[in-house]
Amino acid sequence: MDLLRIIIAILLPPLGVFLQVGIGMHFWINILLTLFGYVPGIVHAVWIIARR
Repeated sequence: MDLLRIIIAILLPPLGVFLQVGIGMHFWINILLTLFGYVPGIVHAVWIIARR
């Protein structure tokens, strides 16, 4: 299941974070990072998924 979440996180980082933690602080941080740059959003999303 984590592999599928990582693939989703690469395509749509906020969706990957949402599937892992729901709507919370990390979700909103990821939205901001994705708006500032696509790559920081991906890195944050993969980090959140791999951490748990």
